[in-house]
Amino acid sequence: MVLKVTFTLDDETIARLQDAAQRLAIPKSQVVREAVEEYHARIGKLSEAERLRMLDAFDRLVAAIPDRPAADVDEELAYIRKSRRTVGRKGRKR
Repeated sequence: MVLKVTFTLDDETIARLQDAAQRLAIPKSQVVREAVEEYHARIGKLSEAERLRMLDAFDRLVAAIPDRPAADVDEELAYIRKSRRTVGRKGRKR
């Protein structure tokens, strides 16, 4: 089914639409259909700039992870857990 619809577009968008249709040698309605299809397919996906920004943040985070043996980490966590169980909020033993 094909429906005719009316949209209000600014001059710059109209110029781009006309340019794309002329360069691709296809009707303007086809340019719009393909643009909407591509736009819809990208919904929920990261842009290239967002993807690169997130990868950079991940790389910085990984580089900041201390290089310690797992046994040292386990020992520190056990100490923290034990100290939390033995001391209340005001520093008194439970």
